[in-house]
Amino acid sequence: MEDVKETRQPIPMEPGQPERFDYEYERAGTAANFMTTEPLGAWRKVNVRDTRTAIDLAHEVKELLDVDYPDAKKVTLVWDNLNTHVPASLYKAFEPAEARRLLDRLEIHYTPKHGSWLNIAEIELSVFTRQCLDRRIPDIGTLRSEAKAWANRRNAAQCGVNWQF
Repeated sequence: MEDVKETRQPIPMEPGQPERFDYEYERAGTAANFMTTEPLGAWRKVNVRDTRTAIDLAHEVKELLDVDYPDAKKVTLVWDNLNTHVPASLYKAFEPAEARRLLDRLEIHYTPKHGSWLNIAEIELSVFTRQCLDRRIPDIGTLRSEAKAWANRRNAAQCGVNWQF
């Protein structure tokens, strides 16, 4: 996702006229959104990082296990076939003993190739995009606070994912 800043102030709305924006903008960087969702628990979390690497993914998995689900013996992950969605990512980020500790708590399933629409997190990312990323966001700090607020609102409203065939 791109961070974009306005180069000109928007023209405020007036009676009969919507707020108007100039098409020109300044690119202020990029960010990677990591979505975690528990569809039956109506819970999700979005972490915004500077990059989307195997190391970033490994830290997301560690946070999921150690912070979000510290008492769970097993956590089931459904991953698509993104290049970083592999157990080896944990070994790139952590010592072998730590990577093994984390992997022992995971049950990993993959969506079929060309079947990312089966990935429930993709459904939540679509909602996130429409509800939170539908405007220009000038910097990663703003994006982080907006993503957290969005997830908090969705969690408070107990918005689940109706995933049926």
